[in-house]
Amino acid sequence: MKAMILAAGRGERMRPLTDTCPKPLLKVRGRPLIVWHILNLVKAGITEIVINHAHLGQMIVDAIGDGSKFGAQVSYSAEETALETAGGIAKALPLLTDGEEPFIVVSGDIYIPHFNFAECLNTLEAEDMWGNPHPLDKRDVAWLYMVKNPSFHPKGDFSLSLMGLSNEDNAGAERVTFGNIGVYRPEMFAGIQAGDYAKLAPILRKYADQGQLGGELYRGEWHNVGTPEQLAALNAPPIAITAQNNPH
Repeated sequence: MKAMILAAGRGERMRPLTDTCPKPLLKVRGRPLIVWHILNLVKAGITEIVINHAHLGQMIVDAIGDGSKFGAQVSYSAEETALETAGGIAKALPLLTDGEEPFIVVSGDIYIPHFNFAECLNTLEAEDMWGNPHPLDKRDVAWLYMVKNPSFHPKGDFSLSLMGLSNEDNAGAERVTFGNIGVYRPEMFAGIQAGDYAKLAPILRKYADQGQLGGELYRGEWHNVGTPEQLAALNAPPIAITAQNNPH
């Protein structure tokens, strides 16, 4: 399975930092955001990685190169202007899949230092546990990793239950937020021409309505690094805890 790191966004809310540095190259705890992803993908045995870029994209190419210094094989999908998530994936499809194989996509501006990408390899299997092929019109076309609703998105994106992800509030289901990590079948993007501008959310909602959107809750450390203040908080030194002397 191959992986794609989304790195084409302008990072408007992160200005002025992103005026001179693409957002995925901003450092968290001494390492660029995008390098955290590359290292964790390689650790999981996923070494073929595609990176799309637009704003200051050459800086990303210069920093990452062919990926060999990280143990990866990196290729690039250049966009003159950012094509949004689905548009960027559709343009990069020839680099990601043979037309059948699912692939991983992760946003280059989230910080997930302990995410185990090996878990992605067991999603979207073509057969059930008895070896029977899943009907094409019934199988999940995407598997999303969700997180607890952050303070800036309290209502979440989908309801999560044992049946998968739903747009509607269902009894016993928990409202959760898309963590910007997913595994996708290429058929999701068949209707988008290379170079078209297209958002991902409407596509996900369509398949959620059809009962073909799976997912699970990720409980590890996750941060959407959206503003200079959030970046500074992540890079702040830990608060020292001074033990009081025990008079006894």
